[in-house]
Amino acid sequence: MRNRFAAVLFLTFLFFLSCVHGDAQPSSAPAASSDSKSAIEHVLHTQQDAWNHHDLEGFMQGYWNSRELTFFSDAKEHNGWQATLDRYRATYAGPGHEMGKLEFSGLRVEMLGDDAAFVRGAWYLTMPDGKTPHGLFTLVFRRFPEGWKIVHDHTSAAE
Repeated sequence: MRNRFAAVLFLTFLFFLSCVHGDAQPSSAPAASSDSKSAIEHVLHTQQDAWNHHDLEGFMQGYWNSRELTFFSDAKEHNGWQATLDRYRATYAGPGHEMGKLEFSGLRVEMLGDDAAFVRGAWYLTMPDGKTPHGLFTLVFRRFPEGWKIVHDHTSAAE
């Protein structure tokens, strides 16, 4: 009986230590999370600036340069970095198309772990002819050695 009580007491002590140790860890997690959120927002602001300077290649720096990148828009799926760039070129930089001025708003970055995040927001274009296409987007970011990159983009446009 005494051994059983000692074992229960020891296990309770170990559980308590693991709880205390677990509580000590998160104090640095919010700072790391805040740094990651800032880095992700920086990627998006850099993309916005590149777009507004008519620099599609600079804009594409925010995307993972991989065949595994996915981009959903207009009920179509585009697979890969090159296909995504080609779609942007055809839609916004081809003959008779303008890029306009891009603005992102309502950014909400939700960390899914140390190396992944989910981002929601709105996009708004001001075109030279006065039209204002706009819509919503959801993005999945992953952290790579070279920094945060978009690995999935689902963008919708308002009618």
